[in-house]
Amino acid sequence: MASFVIRRLIAAFFVLLAATFLMYMLVALSGDPLEELRQGNAPNKEQLMDSLSARLNLDVPPYLRYFLWLGGVSQCFVGQCDFGVNVQGLPVLTLLEQAMGSTLQLVTSAQIIAIIVGLIVGITTALRQYSGYDYTITFASFLFFSLPVFWVAVLLKQYIAIGFNNWLADPVIGIPVIIVISVVSGLLWMSFLGGAAKRRLITLGVATASTAVMLTYFELTNWFSTPNVGIVGVVVTAIAAALGITAISVGLANKHAVRGALVTAAVGIALYYPMIYFVFPGMGMPLFLALALGAVVGGGAIGYFFGGRDRWQSARTSAIGAVIALEGFLMYWDAYFNSSRITGRPIATIGSSTPNLGGNFWIQGIDTFTHLLLPTIAIILISFASLTRYTRASMLEVMNQDYIRTARSKGLTQRTVVVRHALRNALIPISTVIALDIGALIGGAVITETVFGWSGMGQLFLGGLHDIDPNPVMAFFVVTGLLAVVFNLVADLLYASLDPRIRVS
Repeated sequence: MASFVIRRLIAAFFVLLAATFLMYMLVALSGDPLEELRQGNAPNKEQLMDSLSARLNLDVPPYLRYFLWLGGVSQCFVGQCDFGVNVQGLPVLTLLEQAMGSTLQLVTSAQIIAIIVGLIVGITTALRQYSGYDYTITFASFLFFSLPVFWVAVLLKQYIAIGFNNWLADPVIGIPVIIVISVVSGLLWMSFLGGAAKRRLITLGVATASTAVMLTYFELTNWFSTPNVGIVGVVVTAIAAALGITAISVGLANKHAVRGALVTAAVGIALYYPMIYFVFPGMGMPLFLALALGAVVGGGAIGYFFGGRDRWQSARTSAIGAVIALEGFLMYWDAYFNSSRITGRPIATIGSSTPNLGGNFWIQGIDTFTHLLLPTIAIILISFASLTRYTRASMLEVMNQDYIRTARSKGLTQRTVVVRHALRNALIPISTVIALDIGALIGGAVITETVFGWSGMGQLFLGGLHDIDPNPVMAFFVVTGLLAVVFNLVADLLYASLDPRIRVS
């Protein structure tokens, strides 16, 4: 294993070396960075040209200038990275650090959601092959995959941002809309769960009625103007999450796991009022992360204690369902919504934050969410389309294998066959797709960031191209190249982890 990793890293080093040389030469030879100054009428034009030439080493041939850049980058091995300066004289490393945080925040959240949703939808479409649900998801996937991301971004701005913000001025749903949404929800749940005709009709009725009741409650309580979960919502959500996660991961037949998950939910419910009144007002990021870690560890300990002979499955189940912090954000929604910087239009269409907003941890968190919403959805829709197709194809191939028929003939439940036997083997090709997709998302985020005015690595890249300045472009290229290499290596190592028959050598 160690020799394999070392060989891959050595090969990746030479690949990156050749790729960076080619990219540097393409940028350096694409134009003259002094052209704008030459055509200007500034009285000190010659001094400005000499200063820029000295700053960017323009008196050195491009192929030699590359090695000067490479010498600065190679100092990263001793902790003294030097990516040079841009045309304004600002250190590129400082600009890269600022841009990376913004881009990774956007891409990471979008990719995590896309992976979770894509896997779930892909698995369920494979299990409901040739059903109405399968055809609908297939059509939607090909549609999203075909649409260019800038067009998706424009549609999101028009209907989710501008349209929704206008609707929030007078958030009335109306009986016809409630009926339509309820029926569509019932049809979706009926297609998703499947089953015999009687079960499908029951699902349709329950889902339609539940959606209608929920929307009516939102309408009567003016929930969209003053959203909240409340103790009743926390109780329902905690119990539903505990039972749902347990059903998926280990099954409700495992009484020890169910007991552990429910005890964890009960502890969370008991802590609701102390958290609301004593902890949330002074919340900060360190405390938030500490509480999240404590919830996971505490939930795992409870699950392990109640797990019986199957302790680790119970611990895992309880820990997964332990982290919920939605109520804290909803408590401060009204203050954010009515802020002088927001003026009742919370869904942002441009930028990564609201200038001079101020406010506590929760208000800043809401602001980050509202700015992340549209670009995240745009990236999710594109990634979701490919992930669902790959997951569906991989699951269908695995579900027709002999060992799956053997597992079913042994009397194992459908959940056990799918989760423990089929899914693990189906994830082998999907891990490659996810690894490649992460690297592609970083590079492809240039368009998304441009459309939404997001100050990230895309802006750094485009600025370097516009100024014919290789240094910012190379900083972007090095990061994306390293991510591609690292995640390809991770995909190879995942093969051996997912399938013991595969040996990396």
